[in-house]
Amino acid sequence: MEKREIQIKAKDEDLKGVYANAMVVSHTKEEFCLDFLLINFNPPILVSRIITSPAHLKRIITALSENLKKYEEKFGKVEPSKEVEIPIGFRPK
Repeated sequence: MEKREIQIKAKDEDLKGVYANAMVVSHTKEEFCLDFLLINFNPPILVSRIITSPAHLKRIITALSENLKKYEEKFGKVEPSKEVEIPIGFRPK
């Protein structure tokens, strides 16, 4: 497959990104919903919601897994923190 350059258009505020320290996943038969949360506040704040197809979610998981492997090869193994319990889970719809 030939690699091609993709031009991406983005608003300045979107380029700054947002910080999330928790995630909740829910799904229907047709789509997955990934809710990214900031739980330093009460109640937690929804900072981003991504809705995608099951097939695209599988590609996202593959891309994340491959990049985590490359990261760990370069910087060392990443261990989940045992000090702070941050909910990353599944919520059935």
